Amino acid sequence: MHIAREDAIVSAVNRLLAEKGFEAMTVDEVAAEVGIAKASLYKHFPSKEDLAAAAMVRVMNRAVAFLDSLDTTQPPLERLKRVVRWTIEVKLDGEMPSLPSESSSLRQTLTTNKAYVDGLMNVSDRLGGWITEAQETGGINAALPPLVVLYTLYARACDPVLGFLKSAGLYTNEQIIEMVLSTCFEGLNTR
Repeated sequence: MHIAREDAIVSAVNRLLAEKGFEAMTVDEVAAEVGIAKASLYKHFPSKEDLAAAAMVRVMNRAVAFLDSLDTTQPPLERLKRVVRWTIEVKLDGEMPSLPSESSSLRQTLTTNKAYVDGLMNVSDRLGGWITEAQETGGINAALPPLVVLYTLYARACDPVLGFLKSAGLYTNEQIIEMVLSTCFEGLNTR
């Protein structure tokens, strides 16, 4: 029951982080959404930062599992496109936490969370290898530093364009995904 409650808490945090972001989310809202007292919530997670870290660990674990599921015989550029597609899908489904890049208390919690750091390093190393391979085969501009490409791909997970396009109601999720993938991998120039 303890594990089921923690799972419900992390799910609620994930939804609230995706909807509101870290700064706007409150512990009171998390407790209310789960249907428990705030004091009970603190028995599972001692701080708001720990709640957000648990949500990020869950997303990182999902990302690692997704990478594990990819066909390694596919060209590296195709694997990178599949990763970005998955990231966009998760974001559009409201399951990708929106975290601030400048929150020092949250950053400190994440950088000291072994599960999060290990997952991030795993994902970054794998994507970095695929980026280098794609550059060597001409699929990605070799003049760009691989770190810039990696951060550009990571940025799709928090891209505000996705929310703007979805809230406008002019496009389906699949159309949004295709347009963002096109601008990410092909640029804005006419070919």
